[in-house]
Amino acid sequence: MAKIQTEAAYRAAMKRIDELLPITGDEWPSDDPNMNELVLLSDLVEEYEKEHCPIEPPSLVDALRQKMFEEKLSQSATAELLGISAPHFSEIVRGKTEPSLPLARKISRKLGIPAEVVLGV
Repeated sequence: MAKIQTEAAYRAAMKRIDELLPITGDEWPSDDPNMNELVLLSDLVEEYEKEHCPIEPPSLVDALRQKMFEEKLSQSATAELLGISAPHFSEIVRGKTEPSLPLARKISRKLGIPAEVVLGV
């Protein structure tokens, strides 16, 4: 299978995808040449981005802050939800200390933060 090798080729593929999106749709038959080109280019772009533009998972601190923002939770409310002291939670949110394994489990389960993020793996 072909592979996008350069930034210029990547930009050209993205431009062509932008052109194809308005003229294709979910109802188009799979044997449509435009749909086939769109699928092929999308796969090539995805592979290029995985190699050249990887998205790193968020840190625990970023994930905690995002979850608190989304749920409109204060640090003290989040600490209470997790069953720990507000000062201890503050140390975790500031990146000064890491949670114990039992606390990491609670963070993952109660806040819905993936275990990989909580454990930094």
